[in-house]
Amino acid sequence: MNLYHCSIDLHHEAKALSFASAVDQWMSYLQERGVVLGWRLLRRKLNLASDNCRDFLLEIEFRDMTQLDQAFRVLGEHDEEVEKLYSHVTALISGAEIGLYRPFPDPERAERMALI
Repeated sequence: MNLYHCSIDLHHEAKALSFASAVDQWMSYLQERGVVLGWRLLRRKLNLASDNCRDFLLEIEFRDMTQLDQAFRVLGEHDEEVEKLYSHVTALISGAEIGLYRPFPDPERAERMALI
């Protein structure tokens, strides 16, 4: 399993519940398409966080790198539904930081991999 980790702040005028609804629609669509294993949206509680922590955390689970690649391929489709769902989420975001994580230690136990 791989975990795509998104730390997110919204525009000041954006409504948190509108964002949660947009994320639910977009992630549910991706899950129905079979390109997302699971996901969850979290919000910082009681403003208890350091200054570098953003307000929301979106964690998206992928079975493997192939499934992650398939999700990016869906995003690249020239499809009205995809564009609408994706834009409803991104229009509310003022800033985001992402990272890709994996369980550790994992079977590959590879810290660094290269083809050459």
